Amino acid sequence: MRHSNTRLEHTPGEGPSVQAFAPGRVNLIGEHTDYNDGLCLPFAVERGVTVTAEPAHGTTIEAEAEDVGERDSFELGAESGAGRGWRLFVRGAAAELRQAGIEVRACRLTITGDIPPGAGLSSSAAVCVALCLALCEIAESRPPERIALARLCSRVENDWTGAQTGLLDPLASLCGERGQAVRIDMRGPQLRPVPLDLRGHRLAVLDSGASHDLSADSGYNERREECRAACRALGIDSLRDATSGAGLPEPLDRRVRHVISENERVDATVAALEQGDLDEVGALLDASHRSLRDDYEVSVPEVERVVETCRRGGALGARIMGGGFGGSVLALFPPGAQLPPGAVSVEPGPAARLL
Repeated sequence: MRHSNTRLEHTPGEGPSVQAFAPGRVNLIGEHTDYNDGLCLPFAVERGVTVTAEPAHGTTIEAEAEDVGERDSFELGAESGAGRGWRLFVRGAAAELRQAGIEVRACRLTITGDIPPGAGLSSSAAVCVALCLALCEIAESRPPERIALARLCSRVENDWTGAQTGLLDPLASLCGERGQAVRIDMRGPQLRPVPLDLRGHRLAVLDSGASHDLSADSGYNERREECRAACRALGIDSLRDATSGAGLPEPLDRRVRHVISENERVDATVAALEQGDLDEVGALLDASHRSLRDDYEVSVPEVERVVETCRRGGALGARIMGGGFGGSVLALFPPGAQLPPGAVSVEPGPAARLL
């Protein structure tokens, strides 16, 4: 993230507009492990969300989600109350930044993006990160450091929108590097770049057409509660400490089995990438999908049809990605393979930044 050490001299309502961009992310492997203190291997993508902020007089934030043609406005200090959908991200970002000691100022915000919402590319985290960077810049305040800012964005999603997401998405958006994935150990968290040299292979995402939902009453939050129930039954604080789910009732035993095996697949994928074994990476994607489908039960028929489409198209491996219950499929195609219609190649891009 760039931030000038020179403070701009202007009164509220004057001065230049600023723009902040936050990328979406693709999680190569390590799904539903982040909120269990586990391992994951995401990378930031070129697509993302841009927030333009223009200083304004007074104490009001006005916001427009240009892509959907909707507006909102609220007084600083009165963020709670009315609001739904994208509005909750704006209000929550302003409130959480103020709580963190940032002197948020009146401004006009315009939100645009090229991430398909509900496709599993983390449009919500990108919105939150871009909002926070833009609001900090307008306030002439250095944003919190990356991990602290990721935690703040997670609070916005958890406490303001009701989606009990973890740190994976905002960390990937804030810490991505061109040409690199990032291995994240959520117990810490500890981050390590991993070169994503695909040796002519291509990663692509294909939208299933079933929009996933991470709202308060979604299956995603149900899975999180099942993980908490498994921890209580095992007498541990986190499934990162579980060695087996044997003896637990259905479906808790299968939820634990997924988390344990998915953590193992993350490091196996890192090793395969380091050895240039792309066939093994594909096999690990397939194994991850089977686990997510059978043990974690987050797939839907539309996703299964897309996975099969990718396999018929020559993919070495394919799996559901994101929170599940819809969204996109990630597939690894060998050199020369023709991508299925609608599939979009994805490559690791740089982190969130001011433009």
